[in-house]
Amino acid sequence: MKKSTFLVIGGAGYIGSHLVKALIEQQEQVVIIDNLSAGSASAVLGGELIVHDFDDREFLDNLFSSKHFDGVFHFASQIVVSESVKDPGKYYRANTAATLTLLEAMRDHKVGPLVFSSTAAVYGEPLYTPIDEQHPTNPLNPYGRSKLMVENMLADFASAYNQKYIALRYFNAAGADPQARIGESHDPETHLIPLALQAISGKRPPLQLFGQDYATPDGTCIRDYIHVDDLASAHILAIHHLNKGGESGIFNLGSNYGYSVNEVIQTAASVTGKDVPLTYAPRRAGDPASLVADASLAKKTLGWQPKYTDLNQIIQHAWAWEQAKR
Repeated sequence: MKKSTFLVIGGAGYIGSHLVKALIEQQEQVVIIDNLSAGSASAVLGGELIVHDFDDREFLDNLFSSKHFDGVFHFASQIVVSESVKDPGKYYRANTAATLTLLEAMRDHKVGPLVFSSTAAVYGEPLYTPIDEQHPTNPLNPYGRSKLMVENMLADFASAYNQKYIALRYFNAAGADPQARIGESHDPETHLIPLALQAISGKRPPLQLFGQDYATPDGTCIRDYIHVDDLASAHILAIHHLNKGGESGIFNLGSNYGYSVNEVIQTAASVTGKDVPLTYAPRRAGDPASLVADASLAKKTLGWQPKYTDLNQIIQHAWAWEQAKR
């Protein structure tokens, strides 16, 4: 059977590299574009890596003229919420304007469909949980707004040019390759699980726990953690859905279950056999008490079934990666 060829933009980053791994395991042909500003060439386990900015129109014209793609996955973006507040122009340029260049090149060369890496940050402060795709969008920061603008562009391009797309709204990506070949390596690191594990291993100062007075059972924030390999599988299902004639759309990706910060800390201690060094700080502005996904639409429409739903297993994989990358 003829294998497909896919373009993965940002495929040297955390989630993109896990998608590349999954595509290679399915013996698909993969071309990766990444400028390596946040990703690492060592995280790319196969395929053809092109080190370049993806918003270079001349480069895209040459690429799309010389290669055929059965679909495009778009992960490349700036993701640090606090930085987006201080430097919004960087986020609108890198996340929104750059994607417009990509969409126009795809339109002109008749390349598609596109699966876009979006975020639960488009929802803002939740009016109810679990959050489904019908929940109003009201992002609280330029990062979330830059992603929502892309979603709006995707819908407009689909309407005007029949460019098919799926936008996947992630909740909290977590975990690592079960074989500990690749995993989370952000700089700066802002995610709770690697921060806790790195505090345990002495790679960074004690973990800061922001707020213990939320309206939750133990007073700490609740978040929905989804294994990075399960995110990758959803992307593959999404591109196949579109290539089989399925409709464009937006889907939440989460576990439908929330764990508090304290529960994550306790599980990290259980997995490693070591207490998490902690300091305590007041609440951070803009941190909702609870963010939990209703991902039933992705399960029903795409046939998505997360494999790693247990927090203990997610942290085991993340801990194995932390130890392997020393």
